[in-house]
Formats: sequence, C-alpha cells, structure tokens
Amino acid sequence: MKLHWIQHVPFEGLGFIEDIAQMKGFDISSTRVFEPEHSFPELEGLNLIVIMGGPMGVYDINEYPWLIKEKEFIRSAIKNKVQILGICLGAQLIADVLGAKVTKNNEKEIGWFKVFPDKNYQGKLSGIFEGEPEVFHWHGDTFDIPDKCLLVCSSDGCTNQAFDYNGQVFGLQFHLETTKDSAKSLIEKCSDEIQTTEKFIQNENDIIGNETKYSKINEMMKTVFERIIA
Repeated sequence: MKLHWIQHVPFEGLGFIEDIAQMKGFDISSTRVFEPEHSFPELEGLNLIVIMGGPMGVYDINEYPWLIKEKEFIRSAIKNKVQILGICLGAQLIADVLGAKVTKNNEKEIGWFKVFPDKNYQGKLSGIFEGEPEVFHWHGDTFDIPDKCLLVCSSDGCTNQAFDYNGQVFGLQFHLETTKDSAKSLIEKCSDEIQTTEKFIQNENDIIGNETKYSKINEMMKTVFERIIA
C-alpha cells in the first residue's frame, strides 16, 4: 500500500496520519511544493493521496505558481479513481478543482470548536461526528460544496466543514491529525493570527489544550483513515 502526501509549508506535516500509515504498513512518499525541485508522482500504484494545509489560498497563483500543477495533479488523481483526503487548504483545493467556489469565511476559526453531522449524510464517514465532538480548527477560508458531493458536517462558525465525493474523495476543513507538538508549531509560526478577540479565535492556552483533546481527535482520524481505505 502506498500513500503520497503533499506538503505546502515546512511547519505543517502529516501529524498523526503518519503514525497511522506506518502502523498499517504503508510506503510513504511526499511532494514538498516549497522546495524548488519538487515533482508530483505517477498515479499508478498509489492507494491514497493526502493533501495538507497551509496559509496560502487556492487563488494565490501569482505568488505560488506551483498551485497550477498541484491542481492538475489533483484533477488527474480524481479522474483516475485514487482515494484522496484533503485537509484545510487541501480540502479547499479539491473543492476548487471540482468547480466549487472557495472564499473567505465570515469568521476565522482557530482553536477547539464543535462540529455536528449533517442529518442527511449517509456515507463512509457516517457516525464519526455524532455527539458533536470538539475538533481542532485553523482556517480563514471556506468552500462551497461541489456538485455531486455530500455535506458531512458543519460548525457554528463555518457551515461547510467536510464533504464526500462518491466515497472516493474527502475534504475536511478541520484538523484531526493535529498533535500537541504540531499545534505548538502552528502557534509559533502563525501567532499573529491569534492576537485578536474574534468570536471563534481562542488564545494560546486554550489552543494548546490538553492531551485528552488530541487523543480524541487522533482516534477520529484513525477511523476516517480506515474508512477511506476500506
């Protein structure tokens, strides 16, 4: 089994997804788009593509010209029926490729906030978000739900939190892969975003939280991963 992941900034890695993939015996490869000599792999033999987050936006092509080739790669992977998981920016890129708009959300969400499942959703991720769990967020943009996609869950600060495209492609606006260390890294690199009193932005202490919060979302991440590759 082969997993290929796309990294947009050095400080945002796979997090707990790497632990899961290693436990399940995946061969792991990556494309680091911030490196000058990066390239995208051949699709043949890939079982799962994971597209991670980053502070840039899907339309920032002038500043990040690699976005053009990345979108082409995503489009080709969807066409070739490769399983795909996009997280935050990754989900936004998938939505854009599928023809949906990606825009600024009315609110930035940074910290721990509940998501609640869409009552009409019946798919691979059904039941995971029952009970309105608190999950980790760090985003300012949002996506429309693309055609032929199903809304999976929402939050008070952002209506479109996750989508499912034909049980093959999944976009999560939030982060289930985050660990305490990776949260600290985000704070270190993006602290300017939390120097505010906006409704859905928490302070550093609340964002760091405790180990129990991370273990709960990491367990959800494991379930999402297993459902996607099943």
